[in-house]
Amino acid sequence: MVVMATVLLTLVGAGGFAAARTGAFFAERPDGCTKPDRTLQLYAVELPKDGTQTRLGYGLTPQTASYPGPTMEMTEGECLAITLHNLVPAATLERLRTNPAHPLGVSLHVHGVKYTQLSDGTVQSGSFVPPGESRTYTWYAAPRNKKTGAPGTAGYWWYHDHVVGGPHGTQGLGAGLFGGLVVRRPGDPKPDRTYTVVFGDLQSINLRRGAAADTCDAQNPQPGPTCLVARKGERVEFIVVGIGNDMHTFHLHGHAWVDNRTGVMPNGEAFADTVNVIDNKPLGPGDSFGVTVTAGDSVGPGHWMLHCHMQFHSDGGMSTMLHVLDENGNMPPGHDAHTHAAAPAAAGATTGAAGAHQHN
Repeated sequence: MVVMATVLLTLVGAGGFAAARTGAFFAERPDGCTKPDRTLQLYAVELPKDGTQTRLGYGLTPQTASYPGPTMEMTEGECLAITLHNLVPAATLERLRTNPAHPLGVSLHVHGVKYTQLSDGTVQSGSFVPPGESRTYTWYAAPRNKKTGAPGTAGYWWYHDHVVGGPHGTQGLGAGLFGGLVVRRPGDPKPDRTYTVVFGDLQSINLRRGAAADTCDAQNPQPGPTCLVARKGERVEFIVVGIGNDMHTFHLHGHAWVDNRTGVMPNGEAFADTVNVIDNKPLGPGDSFGVTVTAGDSVGPGHWMLHCHMQFHSDGGMSTMLHVLDENGNMPPGHDAHTHAAAPAAAGATTGAAGAHQHN
């Protein structure tokens, strides 16, 4: 049974807030969401340090936590209840805190879909999770409404912490508490594989940079936290997210895509001038969009570079590879990975039929 927390905004100390247990000031669920269609358990945990950097991650189990966290998938009209369990030690959150009056906790804040103040994931609303506690957040993928003109929520979004370190969760983002969300409309084309790719500061993709971050075997790459891989002809979907303070671009060698909501050519518009085909797209802080390509279409298998086209960013390590196998799942002889200065591949990968991780 899902137990929804409610908020009573309470001052603690100088300018601090507490996560409340009771009260009925805010609605539990958005309009249109009478009850959750689906429930999910999510865990925030501390991961092994990256050098001296603290790393945190979300996971569907404590053992599978990663950064980015699991890629979520919803359909317009669906209501999803996510119970977040905070397993991050209080001492770790204390080290990340920038103001002693700021409460310790983690949260879940989502872009694109609908939620009430109880699910905002902010200190100001009290909707965060202290160490060792749990809280349920409700997301509603509101559908289009032609009568009111509401555009719906279908698209490519992301979720993240909004509490760790300070009121905007800057330390939580920097530690790895983020993940991708895709909302589909009924009948939308489905990909064979989905990868979340997060561009951040310090020339990082998913907080990784440099050749050591791409752990793919050049002759037998397998999908994983640091390996983007697909078979020739598969439809590959990227959820692209920008965090931090810099502008970036998403560029994939050898591939182009339709710059629309689904990334797929609409039926009946194969030769329409209104369809914009691109191979590089700007990305600002907080932005998110989707890219869908057919792996190796016309160009064949190989190791195809994916990078930011801000030149000093790619020179600094903001680059990885999409490893495209042939139809039999093999890398043809002679296709060696480019020894680029960076190969920080994406974590939080999910697949459809090819199956590395399951959509959530």
